[in-house]
Amino acid sequence: QVQLVESGGGLVQAGGSLRLSCAASGRYYMGWFRQAPGKEREFVASINWNGDRTSLADSVKGRFTISRDNAKNTVYLEMNSLKPEDTAVYYCAATKQGLFGSFTRLASSYTSWGQGTQVLVSA
Repeated sequence: QVQLVESGGGLVQAGGSLRLSCAASGRYYMGWFRQAPGKEREFVASINWNGDRTSLADSVKGRFTISRDNAKNTVYLEMNSLKPEDTAVYYCAATKQGLFGSFTRLASSYTSWGQGTQVLVSA
C-alpha cells in the first residue's frame, strides 16, 4: 500500500474551478472517486503510470481533466465549470493490480485510499 494525501478542495460557486492534488510515490494506476451524502462512491477519473491513458466518467467529460507529474509524485484533477451536483468528498486512490481500463473504473480495484477532500459547489 501507499500513503495518499489529497489537497485542494474547498467552496466554489457554480461555474468556477478547482484543482485537486494527490501526493503519491510509486508506479501505480491512480484514480479519483467522489461520494456525495447519501450516495455511493462513484468513479470520476483514472490515469495510467505514464499519463498517456486517461478515463473520465461521462458526467465530468469536457469539464474535468486528470493528469500526473511523476517527477513531483503528484496526480491532479482539474475541475472546471463546476456544478452543484459535483459537491462531494473526493478521494484519491492507487492500485498496481489489473489492467488500465474498465478495471480501473471500479472502486474495488484500488488498494490504497486517501482521506478525502471536500468540494462544495454553491448554486
